[in-house]
Amino acid sequence: MIELAVFDMAGTTIEEHGAVYEALRHAVESTGVTVDPQDLQTWMGTDKREAIDALVRLGGGTPDAELVERQYGVFRAFLKERYEEVPPQPVAQADKALAELRARGIKVALTTGFSADVALPLLASLGWATGEGGNLDAVVTADEVVRGRPAPYMIHRAMEKTGVVDVRKVLVAGDTAVDLQAGHHAGAGIVVGVLTGQLPRTELELHPHTYVLDSVAEVPGLAEATAAE
Repeated sequence: MIELAVFDMAGTTIEEHGAVYEALRHAVESTGVTVDPQDLQTWMGTDKREAIDALVRLGGGTPDAELVERQYGVFRAFLKERYEEVPPQPVAQADKALAELRARGIKVALTTGFSADVALPLLASLGWATGEGGNLDAVVTADEVVRGRPAPYMIHRAMEKTGVVDVRKVLVAGDTAVDLQAGHHAGAGIVVGVLTGQLPRTELELHPHTYVLDSVAEVPGLAEATAAE
């Protein structure tokens, strides 16, 4: 049975209508380079500063630390505007799925390629929180670790925060290739791809996985998540 479920945020547990995709493309292309859609998809789910640096380089630019930080500010401003226009909301039945897992004694953590200054206000807008009365056991943002996905460090940090020591008892779920790669690199016992993001099943299945599900709403129905009852 699993002891910890680690979920990605945008596109996995939170429906934000493609705003992150658009904001990242805007932040990079406003430097004067062109972003290949496949490259953009490859870098979805990663630390956004790392993504900006990589995508500018792939577009033929020569980013430095100052440019990356400036364009991260552009990313944040664009995303804030989009979120105000079309507020994010939980993926259908995601709230229920998180609650069901916690009711079975399974801890729930969220990880994200956002830094805390973006992630925490987003969670607050949904009423999601850790601590007493909250619906989460831990949140790990990209700026808490030395490297974001596909490195395993956010998953291991979630284990630290929740007191889980056996990575084989961890389920990792996400909607991007790097989510699955991070779960694999972490040694997670269960790695789940979900189809609520931009990637179709055929592309997610190219990456290490245990299951590919329609959404996180199906996670409580997995045998590995029900054995704790």
